[in-house]
Amino acid sequence: MSDVPVGALLSGGVDSSLIVALMAEEASGPLRTYTIGFDDVAGEEGNEFRYSNQIVERFGTEHRNIYVTQRELLDHLVPCIAAMSEPMVSHDCVAFYLLSREVSKETKVVLSGQGADEVFAGYHWYPKIHAGTGDPVERYRRAFFDRDDAEVREALDPAYHADGDVSLAYVRDHFARPGADEAVNRALRLDTTVMLVDDPVKRVDNMTMAWGLEARVPFLDHDLVEMAAQIPPTLKLTRGGKGILKRAAERLIPREVIYRKKGYFPVPALKYLRGPFLAFAHDVLTSSRARSRALFRRAYVDRLLADPEQHLTVLGGSKLWQLTVLECWLQQMEAIRNGQPSGSVPRAAQTV
Repeated sequence: MSDVPVGALLSGGVDSSLIVALMAEEASGPLRTYTIGFDDVAGEEGNEFRYSNQIVERFGTEHRNIYVTQRELLDHLVPCIAAMSEPMVSHDCVAFYLLSREVSKETKVVLSGQGADEVFAGYHWYPKIHAGTGDPVERYRRAFFDRDDAEVREALDPAYHADGDVSLAYVRDHFARPGADEAVNRALRLDTTVMLVDDPVKRVDNMTMAWGLEARVPFLDHDLVEMAAQIPPTLKLTRGGKGILKRAAERLIPREVIYRKKGYFPVPALKYLRGPFLAFAHDVLTSSRARSRALFRRAYVDRLLADPEQHLTVLGGSKLWQLTVLECWLQQMEAIRNGQPSGSVPRAAQTV
């Protein structure tokens, strides 16, 4: 329910496409949809327009494909990071930020497909947890953690080392709670109640509200989530994951969209960090403020700066970008606390 027209953020994946299909059934007037895309880098495609365009054509939406240049992306890195309520290292934060900037010019409320992967088991680590043998917590760690405890200690100055592997202990404690007998259900419970809340949903909320745009997430309707929690994992994991959802979607959207290779809102320039983006990371992590903070070990930073493309996480994230976001965010918060304008991080990278 809304007093203003409601649009949709259309990635071209099954989740947002299904939302658009259902909105089209209910809409009494034109339906606005929006997709964002970036330059290709290292052979990785920076947009998924060919999928979103199929949905646009099928449902006749008023659509905008928003293309962002490398320069525009670079110029908005610091404002985006300053808009974060806490450090958010996913590449698509900047995508949501720039998408929201354009959408907010003509639409004030949008629906987004966030939550379907966590609720209906769409991520690649769920089959590994379900079908594997041995300790399910260890299987989850191997499939999901960005770094093991040894690498965390290698990255951080000893002053920030914790006693023991606190991340693994957190997962183990969460998996041990009653109410979920199967390993994949324990992972889904953790992801929906912790990861989803503190990462994807918070990410979208921060980036949309930075531009006064309100985003709603239909897949997280509590009745739907409660119903999905009762579906056996074996049914969710069919068809490569989200089997129940995909089967329902077959009645409404093209199979090519439903069964395409899963995308993650690609922003390749922030995954591979070449040219001015690598210079930006270098400026942030070697600045006087970063050196005085001494959060990261110098040798670890230098190793990532020397060859960032060799240091990607199991989920395809850039370890160098993660460090850059954290340090840049800390610098932004310091600037705000000291009454300085945000965006005061050294920007020599922009002249490269």
